[in-house]
Amino acid sequence: MISHICIGTNDFLVSFRFYASLMKLLGLKLKFCDDSKPWAAWHGQDDRPLFILGTAYNGDPHSAGNGQMVAFNANNRAMVDQAYQQAIGDGAKCQGRPGLRPHYHPNYYGAYFTDPDGNKICVVCHSAE
Repeated sequence: MISHICIGTNDFLVSFRFYASLMKLLGLKLKFCDDSKPWAAWHGQDDRPLFILGTAYNGDPHSAGNGQMVAFNANNRAMVDQAYQQAIGDGAKCQGRPGLRPHYHPNYYGAYFTDPDGNKICVVCHSAE
């Protein structure tokens, strides 16, 4: 259903380090990184969907939108906790500590934070403990 998700950055190197660390923890693989564009993409077991990080194609500064978010699957709740702690340690701002969100569904365990450019990110496990 989804081919790729693209988010912008105003400082590619800072954001690349942030996401490279998070993607490694989540078991996602770097598909490409081109500092000259600059952009990079990661993927899971399949080639798609891609998560793409880069500067705005039109050259204008990036600005995070209200109401948009990218959510990454985690294998278990401990991985959600680890991803949140790692992201906060790497400069993310908390938008919701790890925990159950039963208003979504009984096993929804997620954490929310914003990356160095203000993009809202969720890491979530949908499985029972």
